[in-house]
Amino acid sequence: MTSGDSNPQATYTVLLYSDDPEVRDHMRLAIGTRPAPDLVVEFADASSWEECRRLVDDYEISLMVLDGEATPAGGLGIARQVKDEYTSPPPVIVVIARAADRWLAAFAEVDGTLLHPLDPVETGRAVAAMLRSGKAPQVTNA
Repeated sequence: MTSGDSNPQATYTVLLYSDDPEVRDHMRLAIGTRPAPDLVVEFADASSWEECRRLVDDYEISLMVLDGEATPAGGLGIARQVKDEYTSPPPVIVVIARAADRWLAAFAEVDGTLLHPLDPVETGRAVAAMLRSGKAPQVTNA
């Protein structure tokens, strides 16, 4: 066994929300299934607030990555609802189109923001940091 094998890989479920499947695909590609060598990501997709709610209720979601430009429910609105409605909500990153929207993200109590278009290096770092922060539950493979 090598020293690299002594650290088990953590597996996390990341919920991707956008009404546009292409935007979800861009998010998935920017994050990747391994945003860091020690992290493995599985994805759950949602195209509506109702789907987000069902996934958060039914699965152990480690992180939500929400499209701030989605319609009719924008990622900032969903982020705020999640923070208001759940006693232990998963951490939330919202992808915004304008840096000036960060004040809205602060009001929505998001844990992080990323700017469109997503840079894979920056996105991977942000997701890895959020997953490692201790706020994100991980799936244990028993």
